Amino acid sequence: MTREPPGDVLSAFAAEDGDSDSPPSGGTQNPFLLCELGEHDTRTEHAAFLRAIEPPSAAALWFFWAGDGPDRVHRVDIVPWCPAVLRHLGTGVVRLCAFYDHHVAPHSWSVTDPLGDLIAERITSGEGPDDS
Repeated sequence: MTREPPGDVLSAFAAEDGDSDSPPSGGTQNPFLLCELGEHDTRTEHAAFLRAIEPPSAAALWFFWAGDGPDRVHRVDIVPWCPAVLRHLGTGVVRLCAFYDHHVAPHSWSVTDPLGDLIAERITSGEGPDDS
């Protein structure tokens, strides 16, 4: 997890919207970004999906970071989607990898999300924040 450098991310959103003078209407509301790649070695950049670019199948805006503390470096980049496809022959279900092209971590269907699983478990067990 890293703290989002708001200026860089907002500038990237605005540039994609074609208006570099005004902030985007649908930016991130959370000041923290989580790496979507699951567990990986320290040489691999962390990556957080920001948004799809029109048309959605073309590319996406991603936030990348590496290092820690004062040595942390980051970049915002538009990269094409990973072309990998997982086909379940028995059911006909087709899953596309939800990561960027040339990622070094396993494809998205192989990555587990312990935080997402914990949240889903709390909601299905009736322990969510809206339950009284």
